[in-house]
Amino acid sequence: MTKPLIAVTMGDPTGIGPEIIVRALADPAIYEICWPLVLGDASALARAVEVTGEHLEILPMEAGTIDAETPPGVIRLLPLSRLRPEDIDYGRPGIAAGQAMYRYIVKAVHLCISGDAAAMVTGPISKEALNRAGHHYPGHTELLADLTDTDDFVMMLAGERLKVALVTIHESIRDVPRILTKELVLSTIMITHRDLGRYFGGKPRIAVLALNPHCGEGGLFGDEEERIIGPAIAAARSKGILAAGPLSADTLFHFAVKGDYDAVVCMYHDQGLIPIKLLHFDDAVNITLGLPIIRTSVDHGTAYNLAGTGKASSRSMCAAIRMAVDMAESRMKAED
Repeated sequence: MTKPLIAVTMGDPTGIGPEIIVRALADPAIYEICWPLVLGDASALARAVEVTGEHLEILPMEAGTIDAETPPGVIRLLPLSRLRPEDIDYGRPGIAAGQAMYRYIVKAVHLCISGDAAAMVTGPISKEALNRAGHHYPGHTELLADLTDTDDFVMMLAGERLKVALVTIHESIRDVPRILTKELVLSTIMITHRDLGRYFGGKPRIAVLALNPHCGEGGLFGDEEERIIGPAIAAARSKGILAAGPLSADTLFHFAVKGDYDAVVCMYHDQGLIPIKLLHFDDAVNITLGLPIIRTSVDHGTAYNLAGTGKASSRSMCAAIRMAVDMAESRMKAED
């Protein structure tokens, strides 16, 4: 099977994105499974090579030659910005950096939609800088949905022992009960079921969490379980989906980690991200389900406190690249 081309976006050039990309691509094993192509800035990437002390050559590519094969030790770069030194001051992303981040993401999406890239892997961005540059999105997930004209999508965080999918993403806790609907919960369950089967095989067993303590205790602590979550689960089961719940978040993760479930559908951001980061802080992968393309990402932020030190771990970036390759190969086999 031909090795897939994976588009890797630099993310915020003032954060650890360039450094973790360099660290990841210094591993020859990555080149055994794919052809990585970095979308970013030449000066930021060169600085990252120097900071990390890796002995790597940067090979700028033209858009029409991105399919050229390169050996380990060479980073293929599609330069999409020419940032000045003051634009890449560590931890201080301005409008120019925000615009550059956006440009990297847009190009990666276009490469995937055209079929030139099998998948995209994204480095961490500054949401504040992205918005200051005029691109008003709360995060990568919502931007990618907009760029691909996707209405129904799911943010999943995945590790070897646990996978969590979120019904609501970047929302205030006080707004979650208002946002939750039977249709939204059902859509999340269905997309999770479909894409887990598509990219990871089998018929997934999905646990669906309650919103309230003790599943609402019969309405004593809230009735969202009876009005919204329970009916959504029943509707999913009627479609042949192996969905269980509503289940209490304070006990469910014990059984999920033991292997009783393939994924956990969570009602809000921290309900899912606290346990996944407890187990997989260094190697979890962010996956956007429901898109017409494959997108994985590191499961951490820009880590400005580490930027420029060369100490940032590349484990999540390596895991994101490997998972993107696995998903691309699964899709390829299914299409064949």
